[in-house]
Amino acid sequence: MVVEDAPKTSASEDQAKTETNPKPREEDDEPEEGEIVGDEESASKPSKGIAPQSHALEHSWTFWFDSPAAKSAKTKQEDWGSSIRPIYTFSTVEEFWSIYNNIRHPSKLALGTDFHCFKYKIEPKWEDPVCANGGKWTVTFPKGKSDTSWLYTLLGMIGEQFDHGDEICGAVVNVRNRQDKISIWTKNAINEAAQLSIGKQWKGFLDYNETIGFIFHEDAMRQERSAKNKYVA
Repeated sequence: MVVEDAPKTSASEDQAKTETNPKPREEDDEPEEGEIVGDEESASKPSKGIAPQSHALEHSWTFWFDSPAAKSAKTKQEDWGSSIRPIYTFSTVEEFWSIYNNIRHPSKLALGTDFHCFKYKIEPKWEDPVCANGGKWTVTFPKGKSDTSWLYTLLGMIGEQFDHGDEICGAVVNVRNRQDKISIWTKNAINEAAQLSIGKQWKGFLDYNETIGFIFHEDAMRQERSAKNKYVA
């Protein structure tokens, strides 16, 4: 299904503003950068009672946020991933645009931020049962130049534009000091044909001409930054 572009609204430069049944906040309880203010239930469950004019997606998807401040407090290896938290789950085209147009895009996020969009009930962690035997494709961009490619990646995923979309878990954008990185996580790393198809189609969606690599999560966990690409596209 092709995602239809809904009218966009201007995004706040100070904080995300989308609210769904917000709880009262204490005066000093300021939302973190990139946070959508709302109750916990709206972050963890897809919406119900879709209006007749809404366009339902094939899958529900959840945005996850990992702030630099939260990560800096986690010093132990076993604490990795414990600072990632769900922001909002969406199930329709309209809900996606409502969220996307009211959160900061990668170029406006703080250094060290990781912002994820994964299928509902799949956590963006190596330990998640769905992700455990998978891997990831990664593309890199000059600092602050990943906004358009991040949007095209999201539209390709939620609009089911990949021939092997059932293999996709989600995507993450990593905002770093010298560059931005976008990765697509997949389920079955040993399925070479499916992974190569995803990598080649993704490059086509982004009009990306550089060679990209696919790393198994298992290798990344054992070898960290020294992990080698198993596939290239």
